[in-house]
Amino acid sequence: MTDLPTRMRCVELAEPGGPEVLRLAEADVPRPGAEDILIAIDYAGVNRPDALQRAGSYAPPPDASPMPGLEAAGLVAAVGAGVSRWAVGDAVCALLPGGGYAEYALTHQDHALSVPRGFDMARAAAIPETYFTVWSNVVMRGGLEDGERILIHGGSSGIGTTAIQIAKLLGARVFVTAGSEEKCAACLTLGADAAINYRKEDFVERLRREGGADLILDMVGGDYIPRNLKALAVEGRLVQIAFLRGPKTEVNLAPLMMQRQTITGSTLRPQSQEAKARIAEALRQHVWPWLEAGRLGPVMDETFALEDAAAAHARMESSAHIGKIVLRVAE
Repeated sequence: MTDLPTRMRCVELAEPGGPEVLRLAEADVPRPGAEDILIAIDYAGVNRPDALQRAGSYAPPPDASPMPGLEAAGLVAAVGAGVSRWAVGDAVCALLPGGGYAEYALTHQDHALSVPRGFDMARAAAIPETYFTVWSNVVMRGGLEDGERILIHGGSSGIGTTAIQIAKLLGARVFVTAGSEEKCAACLTLGADAAINYRKEDFVERLRREGGADLILDMVGGDYIPRNLKALAVEGRLVQIAFLRGPKTEVNLAPLMMQRQTITGSTLRPQSQEAKARIAEALRQHVWPWLEAGRLGPVMDETFALEDAAAAHARMESSAHIGKIVLRVAE
């Protein structure tokens, strides 16, 4: 740790607001606690929760960095006294509690994974947040099984493109929604069995003609919630992971009882260190072999320099992107 700089470049949130409140600044380089690793970041992923935090609606945990950034890839720069899994110089990609929009960030040793063989740092940085989210909700919580039908909303997003690939590898029939013909085509290229342009076709009617969805992964919420329940099959499960249209709506729950449906959901950041470690271990066992065999991987959209984080957020919030946006941190 004696060779570490004391100061680093970072992106700070001066105040809640639009992308313009993201400003390049300097901060102290953090020092690892007993079970932490310090990562010298090459690239950091950009995700919807970052935008929610920027807008003032997704506060970081009390012990986390106030800076945005929930995933990154780079080299281990320092380790805490109790770290046994990693050594200085190891190439890792990691789920972060915050602080990824910076040259250095901390995470618990069990929330990092080796950069998959054959991956550069930009692609590795695009893995953790979406893969932790998709695996924990589609597989661990949603219980997707071979032969089932899954409906994935936002199929061209980072979450969506990841979920399509994992669901296909699990043997599911994959239906997605997207907002343009270009995005629908991208989803089909990734292996989706059907892509529904929600501006032209009612996903409820389409899924009901197919027998209903056994599992729906939704980040839209709002008026999609009752429509999702109508699109579910008997014994179907709705997994809610975000609320782009808000968390409130009016729902008639009587059909849910008659068809024995399940509504569940989760958000990643507030979960315990132990819970995140369990997800990381599941990814290490089940998903890393697929990544290293070239059977799946993140779909990359655009790369922005750290000082252009505001433009990266504007790109994400325009919903014009397909796949993942990352920040180039290392100079």
